[in-house]
Amino acid sequence: MNEYDFEYLIQEDRVHKSVYTDAHLFDLEMERIFGGTWVYVGHDSQVKNPGDFFCTRIGKNPVVLTRHIDGRVKVLYNRCGHRGAMVVRQETGNAKSFHCCYHDWQFATDGELLSVPLKTGYLPDFDLKDPNKGMKSVARVGSYRGFIFANLRADGPDLEEYLGYVKTSFDDLIDRAPEGDVEVSGGIARHSYRGNWKLYLENLCDGLHPNSVHRSSIEAARGQSDATADDGAGEIAVRQMRQNGAPYAFWQNQVGLWAYPNGHAYLGDFHDDEKLVAAMEDPYFQDYISQMYRSYGENRTKEILAVGRWNTNIYPNVSFMSQFRQLRVIQPISVDRTLVLGFCFRLKGAPEHMFKDTIRFANITNSVGSPVLTDDLETYSRIRLGLETVGEEWISTAREIGRDKPDGNGGWQAANGTSELHIRNGFSTWKRLMKENYDRAG
Repeated sequence: MNEYDFEYLIQEDRVHKSVYTDAHLFDLEMERIFGGTWVYVGHDSQVKNPGDFFCTRIGKNPVVLTRHIDGRVKVLYNRCGHRGAMVVRQETGNAKSFHCCYHDWQFATDGELLSVPLKTGYLPDFDLKDPNKGMKSVARVGSYRGFIFANLRADGPDLEEYLGYVKTSFDDLIDRAPEGDVEVSGGIARHSYRGNWKLYLENLCDGLHPNSVHRSSIEAARGQSDATADDGAGEIAVRQMRQNGAPYAFWQNQVGLWAYPNGHAYLGDFHDDEKLVAAMEDPYFQDYISQMYRSYGENRTKEILAVGRWNTNIYPNVSFMSQFRQLRVIQPISVDRTLVLGFCFRLKGAPEHMFKDTIRFANITNSVGSPVLTDDLETYSRIRLGLETVGEEWISTAREIGRDKPDGNGGWQAANGTSELHIRNGFSTWKRLMKENYDRAG
């Protein structure tokens, strides 16, 4: 097998196991996928003021999301132009300038080199304005309604073209705010697992696994008395865990799955507000509805709250739940190690209790103390262990293949919610980016 034969690795109904286990292929992914397309880096609210910064990663590249004094948002490679040391170590904060710990080179928040100690010791033509000596900016930065992406390539489609129809999932999140805006709030929830980064996105839109993987939390939720269930997000979580145990016919007939160009997908028609929001009759939720009516009118409010999307995956590194204001960023560390960062959003203009429910829902369903997430993490580890042992070389992606249909929005609707359409779609994009950037580099 030629490791560069991507047509061989990714076939119509199967993929070779090496795409999850081969360390060299992982390095190529970081170069050609994370280094060759739009990657989510943060939200406007994380860099509200001049000097605000947030450190993150694009593939193997540490970068700094920052707002310069002139209000522009920049994404800088977190690297000193002198001896290559990482400049900004603190994860988030506010700074008038950035200082390298090694030789105290000082940089502006747009990356320009401001000063160096003992400048006369360098070559006579040493120029502070030389962009090669500053903290370089990535090739492109784009934003859609406050959600910021970066692209290490200077060419290719712009951000909105890349997102396509799945922009509407961001709209769904933001439109749920009475003031039409959201902000990151609370801390960052972190978890890691021993497994490949692609497993995370594949699992989030997998409608076949809940009945099996989450059996323990389903049984626990079924044993929970409604009379003692926590209110708000706690009760929502109990309902979700019970619904995970719905018969397969439910997942086939009542759960929708959609996929779109560039690897994006979402799972829907499952947890709509009517089914899931236990707080619907609570005074604070009624207050929220009243504020929405004042902002949008009754008909538009009902349209907004009727949208039923669960996990929306934006390839290659972010997934979010618009109804519950949760966003998760996937950071590949190595071929078998992945870090996930979780963020919660506050709906501007909504009652404070809504945000408390957001946090509680995150803790109950998406944290390392969750009875749901821990099941998934164990599964990723077992997949890694299984793929590392002797067995079939090919991984099937054929479930419900050939039964997808155009959705009228430039994408495809799966035959039912147990399809592997989203996995096939992700690997189609994987193959294109790996080939395209290989050919381009060659």
